[in-house]
Amino acid sequence: MTLKEIKVGNTVTVKKIHGEGPVKRRIMDMGITKGVEIFVRKVAPLGDPMELNLRGYELSLRKADAEMIEVE
Repeated sequence: MTLKEIKVGNTVTVKKIHGEGPVKRRIMDMGITKGVEIFVRKVAPLGDPMELNLRGYELSLRKADAEMIEVE
């Protein structure tokens, strides 16, 4: 299951980050690493981006990037 599929109000744990090179590095630089808990706060009216809470801060993430993050 990917982060893109998670409904608003749910908390999940990152299992794995797919992708390569600069894209994967950018996601990891935002604080999204294996084992981090992510709370899906809301999704924009047109579905993109998603607003997330993790590591004590808020983050907006595009659905295309959220699709690369495997969660449980």
